Amino acid sequence: MAEHTREHRSFLAVIEKRALIAIAGRLPAAIHSDHLTALALLAMATAGAGFALARWDVRSLWVVVVALALNWFGDSLDGTVARVRKVERPRYGFYVDHVLDIVGATLLFAGLAASGFMTPMIALAMLVAYLLVSGEVFLATSVHGVFRMSFSGVGPTELRILLAIGAIALFRDPHVELGGLVRLRLFDFGGLIAIAGMVVALTVNVVRNARALARLEPRPVQRSVRLQADLPT
Repeated sequence: MAEHTREHRSFLAVIEKRALIAIAGRLPAAIHSDHLTALALLAMATAGAGFALARWDVRSLWVVVVALALNWFGDSLDGTVARVRKVERPRYGFYVDHVLDIVGATLLFAGLAASGFMTPMIALAMLVAYLLVSGEVFLATSVHGVFRMSFSGVGPTELRILLAIGAIALFRDPHVELGGLVRLRLFDFGGLIAIAGMVVALTVNVVRNARALARLEPRPVQRSVRLQADLPT
């Protein structure tokens, strides 16, 4: 796990990389990767709290939008700063960054479950799907040495943008009508789409990686061994 490459092919990956390198080169030397990782976790916890507080005051959704922006800043920039400054700690960085990502996601989904804008069971299902996808990605990174950060052009940044747009849309109408027949909570509808997307991503990645590993390590051919017993003379 100490040596792995990053594969990031989301829609915004190229623009994002240029922006992050430019920002990293201008950050004060006193700010290092651990500060940014801590900021990312604090921001995600704040986003979850913002959703929870929106149950009583919808203006708290603006806290969510700002917190998601801060989470992007910290989570996307911590590794970039280390690489730009040539002070990488691959194993430490990979472990701490993604453990805290899991904690942050749990806090976010807990806030959504408490917000009144999403059915708690759907929020729980989203968290389970997220953890399953994360587990598969980490295992694939371990065996392939490639950390894939996106699926079908969608990565963490795109997901943050979609979540922020959804939070802003709640100000207008927290529901969505499907064909004039079914009326769902906007975040329930989005959550079901997200769950379906993660299930598809998990299935595709498991099949693809299992096939690749099977080609690298084909099933050994079992050879029958005939045991000849000593016959009495």
